[in-house]
Amino acid sequence: MGWINSFVRDRGVIAGGMCITAASVFFIARQLLETCRDDAEIKPVQPKTQYITQETEDSLKLSTLETLLGHYNTTIRDTAVRIICDRAVNDPAAIELLLYGITRPDYDERLKNLRALALITEPQTLLGLHTWKAYAALVRSLELSLDPNQEKLDDEHYDDYPLRDMTEKLCLMFLLQLVNRAGAEKLVKAKFVEKWLAKQNWGDNEEERRENFAKYMLVRNNRISDLVVSIRVIASGQEALRKAGLLAPSSDNEEDEDDEPLTTADRFNVLVTLAMDPNLEDDGNRVLARNLQTDFDEHRRRQLHREAMVLNDGTRPVNRDDIIQREPGSPS
Repeated sequence: MGWINSFVRDRGVIAGGMCITAASVFFIARQLLETCRDDAEIKPVQPKTQYITQETEDSLKLSTLETLLGHYNTTIRDTAVRIICDRAVNDPAAIELLLYGITRPDYDERLKNLRALALITEPQTLLGLHTWKAYAALVRSLELSLDPNQEKLDDEHYDDYPLRDMTEKLCLMFLLQLVNRAGAEKLVKAKFVEKWLAKQNWGDNEEERRENFAKYMLVRNNRISDLVVSIRVIASGQEALRKAGLLAPSSDNEEDEDDEPLTTADRFNVLVTLAMDPNLEDDGNRVLARNLQTDFDEHRRRQLHREAMVLNDGTRPVNRDDIIQREPGSPS
């Protein structure tokens, strides 16, 4: 028993045992407190990702969509607008109502319906307008938008397209997108050439009209020139342009002499003909096409880099007399 008494009397061993006991109690108490804390913590519920199915969209009533259109959240408003547009573009009655609206004599009504049509259509749904009724309505709307006081289109350095009426530009936008996707056959059958294109102020006589028309097609890069190129490459389109007096009769082209200088109309006809048949084997035609294309690109480049000043105090509509232009390289 002597060794037990000596062990108890050793103060170092007693102090070490007490430290170990205190550390163990502290560690155990800390673990218990952390466990109690974790159990008592209220964690927020994580939001679940939800997707709107087609059945959910179809079940929404018009009154509900009208309420969502006034919601403070922009995402909810955009979703409501998309649902309404999808319903409208897939509703034949709504499309027919809008097409009827763009043919009304009242300008404000036509513009409102054209803007609504532009809002609901997308590239994926645009072919829904590839119908005879849609082409006829768009051409009729163009016909109602004709300017009786239009200036003569005889200046190759002046593009009137940006100053055209908004109703005309919207109709031309629809027609160009449709023609690029489905061809120009229905557009020609809807008498686009006779009812609108031929009624532009190309000149006072047949020769002047053909020359100004050909010059316009060579130097302009807008929706009108793009539509004409699509019309020109089909047989029915060429025939419509000839009957409207915008292209020379085919017999006139055959009587041209080889050594005569090409007019603007001739250059336009050659360019379009070569565009229709790019695999010509005649080296002379290839050289001619290359020279004409270079001239064409130069006209486009000069047009894009031309400087101009518009002098108008806002008391009258802007016309060509208000625009002062200078060519590149001329003194300021």
